[in-house]
Amino acid sequence: MSMTHASRPTLGVGMIGYAFMGRAHSQAWRNTAAFFDLPCTPAMVALAGRSHEQVTAAAERLGWASAVTEWRELIRRDDVHVVDICTPGDTHAEIAIAALDAGKHVLCEKPLANTVAEATAMAEAAERAAANGVRAMVGFNYRRVPALALARSLVLDGRLGTIRHVRAQYLQDWIVDPDFPLVWRLEADKAGSGALGDIGAHIIDAAQYVTGDRLVGVSALLETFIKERPIAQASAGLDATVDGDHRRGRVTVDDAALFSGRMSGGALASFEATRFATGRKNVLRLEINGSAGSLAFDLESMNELSFYDHTEDAGTAGFRRILVTEPSHPYAGAWWPPGHVLGYEHTFTHEVKDFVEAIASGTDPEPSFADGLQVQRVLSAVARSAADRGAWTVVEGADAAAHRPSPTATTG
Repeated sequence: MSMTHASRPTLGVGMIGYAFMGRAHSQAWRNTAAFFDLPCTPAMVALAGRSHEQVTAAAERLGWASAVTEWRELIRRDDVHVVDICTPGDTHAEIAIAALDAGKHVLCEKPLANTVAEATAMAEAAERAAANGVRAMVGFNYRRVPALALARSLVLDGRLGTIRHVRAQYLQDWIVDPDFPLVWRLEADKAGSGALGDIGAHIIDAAQYVTGDRLVGVSALLETFIKERPIAQASAGLDATVDGDHRRGRVTVDDAALFSGRMSGGALASFEATRFATGRKNVLRLEINGSAGSLAFDLESMNELSFYDHTEDAGTAGFRRILVTEPSHPYAGAWWPPGHVLGYEHTFTHEVKDFVEAIASGTDPEPSFADGLQVQRVLSAVARSAADRGAWTVVEGADAAAHRPSPTATTG
């Protein structure tokens, strides 16, 4: 890292990809130092993409100093210290491993990879790199919603008591139209899976993050409602245009995932991830019930957390609405006066803030590549269960004997 005029080191960043996630990450790298007192100053050195014309235009629009059409050039550059991966999942492993082996810190979008084998190789590369002071983090940005960070604190402080139920949903509707084009997110060779890996991974991580427990076994269903779609001519983010010759292609991922599970602490859990919840644009809901209280969160009211304290007198007890904008709340003190709400983009700013601080302090950031691997193992268990007609499937690495479903009583 080079030194700035204020004697703070400059952290050179090279990013790969400039669509939906590339735009979100760009605003975070551009703005974090303006709101948080960082130990070093991010510099947006270079943006990589396949099309020279498009990546050059994106670099100018998003604030990157230069543009390249070969991601390996970022790894070769001495002024790039961090590689930020915002590409489809089929490219994550190759880029991340090469960057880590070259001594570059890596921030990689979720899910970590398309397969457990790829995620394992990435976690192993991150472990090797960490021995040399190189850090790696996977981008589960919803951990950085202040309300979810507060929820985690309440659980860790024992305010919910013993956790008994976890309910998680992620509901979207952007492909309800059967004529929506066949974009890369609907192709298994590029995306790995559909709603399961794209948005299901988020609620798996969120539930595990807030409770501090991990999923150890699942029983699952997957469904693809629309089997064929028009070939996409061009796409950007979640939008696309149709090929003019009316060709159609096969959808090779799931449209919806539904599964139950057991957490390592014994709680029962249910998860639903779908792109076919007509009218629901981006609903992420999490409710946790414990022996001493409950909490509930909805991303469409992302500055709020509902909390129920079961230790209060029943005559006046009830769910309270906490507006998570106080200076004492996670992240919120760096922004606006109380009551002035934050948005989706702020989660990425918080993500960059935490990653930069971990790099500067020489500590391991969270979620780590090992955390990303564990989520990938859950995704794999869900897919295997669904392929086996919903059979109970133990998550790799979990204690199979200790976490089987409890036997039910039968009557003759």
